[in-house]
Amino acid sequence: MTDQAGEFAERVFGSILGAMEIGSIFLGDRLGFYRSLIDDGPATSDELASRTGVAERYAREWLEQQAAIGYLTVDDVAAEPHVRRFTLPRAHAEVLADHDSTMFLGGVPRMIASSFHAMPELLEAYRTGGGVSWARYGDDMWQGQGDTNRPLFMTSLAREWLPQIPAVDAALGAGGRVADVGCGTGWSSIAIALGYPQATVDGFDPDTVSVDDARVNAIEMGVADRVRFHDIDAAEAAGDSYDLVLAFECIHDMPYPVPVLASMRKLAGAAGTVLVVDERVGERFSAPAGDVERLMYGFSLTVCLPDGMAHPNSAGTGTVMRPDTLLRYATEAGFAGIEIMPIEHDSFRVYRLVT
Repeated sequence: MTDQAGEFAERVFGSILGAMEIGSIFLGDRLGFYRSLIDDGPATSDELASRTGVAERYAREWLEQQAAIGYLTVDDVAAEPHVRRFTLPRAHAEVLADHDSTMFLGGVPRMIASSFHAMPELLEAYRTGGGVSWARYGDDMWQGQGDTNRPLFMTSLAREWLPQIPAVDAALGAGGRVADVGCGTGWSSIAIALGYPQATVDGFDPDTVSVDDARVNAIEMGVADRVRFHDIDAAEAAGDSYDLVLAFECIHDMPYPVPVLASMRKLAGAAGTVLVVDERVGERFSAPAGDVERLMYGFSLTVCLPDGMAHPNSAGTGTVMRPDTLLRYATEAGFAGIEIMPIEHDSFRVYRLVT
């Protein structure tokens, strides 16, 4: 075996370990293990099993595995298995289970697990040129995405990003109207409503289950009187007097992005602002690429591109939508161009579409 082969084998093996850890996070999230360790405190395997309604033998194996990989701590490694007590460190809890923290990553394993579940259909789509629609991935996909984006929306969208755009900030502060295209589970709409108490928001998304969840979220957050959700494609939305028309991380998923962008242009009328927020991938292809691009290609292979390709004559954009691609779509939709806004974020780029 050559040195290069050995080094590459180590890298692949590290990826295998990472995949195994992702699976264990998924189990800990879905079975309520992390939540119990946070709410109820450290636990033995018997205690965790009793709290969460699972078999003790499985709880014990999960606890031991989590300690073995350093996610949990254990009070006495030499103690008998049923006596060992396991603790979730506060910093780890923030990453794995705090849905309000910008460090939260616990939703991503749900998305990855649901994409693995769709692998048989993905194989067929690759061979035939077809696709796998969003609905085929199940609840873990849309819930995972909603939970993953929620902290960013709640901490940055209305508090940091929109205030940097004077026309938008002034309009929404005075009670303006917002059209949130591809709103998903509604956290972007809710965040805007919370950040601008006089504004009203209409969220549009063709995925009915996500919209139903968004309505519940709006009620729980106390903004249902100012936020309405519509389970329709934004290309079918009517109106021309929105002060802000926003599409967050969804244009690259759309099989027909140009009609949606054209509709966004109409919704904004003559004076409204149109923003598209999408992945901060490289402006041009490069190899090897950075971490963000590697992550986005991973999602493109298993989720975004297959979802887009599930429709006939799809644009087939995929997650890695570079500025030139958005510019082409925007000009075809009737915009004069795009402007990259000076809003910094590791994963996202904010575009203003110029009329």
